[in-house]
Amino acid sequence: MRILFLHNNFPGQYRRLMGALANDPSIEMLAGTLSTNQQNVPIQRVLYEPHREATKTIHPFALSLERAAITAQAAFKALAPVKARGWSPDIICAHSGWGPSLFLKELWPDAKLLPYFEWYYHAEGSDADFLDDGRRTENDRVRTHSKNAPILFDLATMDWGVCPTQWQRSQFPAIFRDRMTVAHDGVDTDYLVPNEDAILNLDAVTLTRADEVVTYVARGMEPYRGFPAFMEAVSILQARRPSLHVVVVGGDGVSYGAKRKDGKTHKEAALEDYDLDLSRLHFTGLVPFDVFRTVAQISKAHIYLTVPFVLSWSMIEVMACGAPLVASDTPPVAEVVEDGKNGLLVDFFQPAQIAGRVEEILDGKVDVTALRQAARRTVLERYTAANLVPVHRQLIVDVVNGAVPV
Repeated sequence: MRILFLHNNFPGQYRRLMGALANDPSIEMLAGTLSTNQQNVPIQRVLYEPHREATKTIHPFALSLERAAITAQAAFKALAPVKARGWSPDIICAHSGWGPSLFLKELWPDAKLLPYFEWYYHAEGSDADFLDDGRRTENDRVRTHSKNAPILFDLATMDWGVCPTQWQRSQFPAIFRDRMTVAHDGVDTDYLVPNEDAILNLDAVTLTRADEVVTYVARGMEPYRGFPAFMEAVSILQARRPSLHVVVVGGDGVSYGAKRKDGKTHKEAALEDYDLDLSRLHFTGLVPFDVFRTVAQISKAHIYLTVPFVLSWSMIEVMACGAPLVASDTPPVAEVVEDGKNGLLVDFFQPAQIAGRVEEILDGKVDVTALRQAARRTVLERYTAANLVPVHRQLIVDVVNGAVPV
């Protein structure tokens, strides 16, 4: 069986599946990815490079589609010589939304298309209006809806689809949901384990499980992941707890949503707005995965906040490490976390409540051992890669064979 993977930042969500299939002699894999992607992978890659940026003066409602079409054209041109050499995939597994898969049914009409769907945009009822301060216009609403154009291309041409969570699947139009399998890509629960002896060495301090450490992890420090509310909660906690240390992992930028109009980063604004002891507040930036694991292992309480949007891998990963979780009571989180059972849920917009629930853990007002054990058990039962990789493999086999996936 021949599999073509398409992902602008390959391997992305296909990392564990690719690794598991790499030693299977019955499977031949090829990956298409952006020429700027420098990650090393054990399979052959075909690099594509968009020949230009989107038109600056294009109608804003068409922007997402033009960007995707330019990427699709680049992928098509890069893969055409592969077809000319006689190589044809049985199935194309493509990360949907960014464009590379849009035209490949024209290149290989007989190949099956199995997109990985992360998100379908809505003007109301999910991420777009969750942080709404009343300033969203009708144009904003339409622009949000127009982001679905390249995703709709994939929905129209797919043979089947896969989505990582029930919540994310529920965002797609009902007419497509019955042709989408829910299967998380999974986390490595053999590597992500609790470790009572873990030691985190930072420039100014060394922290262990014996210390009172609160943690936060996100790709960017931004409102979509609750960073402003988190920082206000930190100011409350620091004032009450002189021994508390806070470790923040992530970049000082915005991955989702809009940047501040005053040009400041959200980190810069928070440091100005709140009275914080910087000797006990540690910003690590982006870190290697082994450092992230250590952060999760020493955490006395991990704060994860998100608008109703794509669920972060990091939340599942810290649960695998047994970190007690304080998380926003929003739909993607509530699919995984049951309040008081495997974590504590809080109002996304209430920093005082976030701080209070963290203190429930730090003061032993809840059964912390039970929380930690239940968190890891949830991951072992539902999100371990060892169980989910075979699900993805079987899904590929079923789609190639024209069978309706279970």
